[in-house]
Amino acid sequence: MSIFDKFQPIAATLQRLLQSGESPFGVVTEELLSATEGVINGKIVILAGTNNYLGLTFAPECIEAAKKALESEGTGTTGSRMANGTYSGHVNLERELADFLGTDSAIVFTTGYQATMGVVSTLMGQGDVILLDADSHASIYDGSLRGGAEFLRFRHNNVGDLERRLSGLGERASKALIVVEGIYSMLGDRAPLREIVEIKRRYGSYLLVDEAHSMGVLGEHGRGLAEEAGVEDEVDFIVGTFSKSLGSVGGFCVSRHPEFELLRYSIRPYIFTASSTPATIASARAALAMVRRHPEIRTKLWENAHRVYDGLKDLGFKVGPEASPVIATLMDNREHAVTAWNKLLSMGVYVNLVLPPAAPKSSSLLRCSVSAAHTPEQIDRIIEAYAVLVEKGDSAENYKVAIT
Repeated sequence: MSIFDKFQPIAATLQRLLQSGESPFGVVTEELLSATEGVINGKIVILAGTNNYLGLTFAPECIEAAKKALESEGTGTTGSRMANGTYSGHVNLERELADFLGTDSAIVFTTGYQATMGVVSTLMGQGDVILLDADSHASIYDGSLRGGAEFLRFRHNNVGDLERRLSGLGERASKALIVVEGIYSMLGDRAPLREIVEIKRRYGSYLLVDEAHSMGVLGEHGRGLAEEAGVEDEVDFIVGTFSKSLGSVGGFCVSRHPEFELLRYSIRPYIFTASSTPATIASARAALAMVRRHPEIRTKLWENAHRVYDGLKDLGFKVGPEASPVIATLMDNREHAVTAWNKLLSMGVYVNLVLPPAAPKSSSLLRCSVSAAHTPEQIDRIIEAYAVLVEKGDSAENYKVAIT
């Protein structure tokens, strides 16, 4: 017996997947040519699976800000935020995030995963109750488990099921934390936030919204779903990341509660992790400034998103329930999904392959994420590749699985 024996089923699954072509996991981008093009396996491909929604990874303003920070402050902080790792840039970014989102305070983390997991696990402990959407990100689940709180899943975007579970808590409902996402990362659909806020208000509960995929994307000013839904004053905590719309890496949490700052002295992933590099913070600050100054970037993103969503829908694919920069096509067969992913890559289009248990409803899916930086010609090529995928499939029905 070996400690590695438990991983043999994974090895067998990987071997079967490799029989269909390239490995879909850990794809190596050998060279980046722009925010939307790279070289994979020696071939130029359109990057349509990067979450680079606003295309800011190559924005001159962000690159220049990172260069200046690198030259003046070095490559890293070599310490945590609670030790020597808080520089003026970290503090300024927290102030700018709080100002942008209209809250009293913000805490910046080294990764978005640490932000969500750390805040949830610290806020909610023994004796507390978390109600989370069943399609929540792994960081939310991990935070719920680590803190020791009781957590209850409600059916995805089902406000009736949420209220049923809250009503069964009795007096405990007033201290419960509801956790939802602005845009869900797999199917690209939004939480029914207005209805959730009404339920939260009736029971006196707390509400945390993960705006990782919706900040910079939704709302008149790009603040996310809470802004779009007009309920910002009703949301107790907002978490998010710099690795999507801001084209950097890191995470944050903001809140209107004055007691929120006390969490800074209790969140283990904040206390015991080296802080973000000065260049990372500088590029995130520059990107946030661009989100505020250039709403036309968001307009372009939605033009591209609607084109791809409508194009795939017209081809007969069963896509997510609404248009979004995340456009998923669901399949009921793992092998068909892997084959389709390889065919798209061979045609010069890289998307994400998501297999169970990461994919919802035990399905497999191809996940395309659209960027404001995609040109009209690139959008055409993405749609054309999907069209060829259906035409050359063993059966077009393999790629047209209904969402039930």
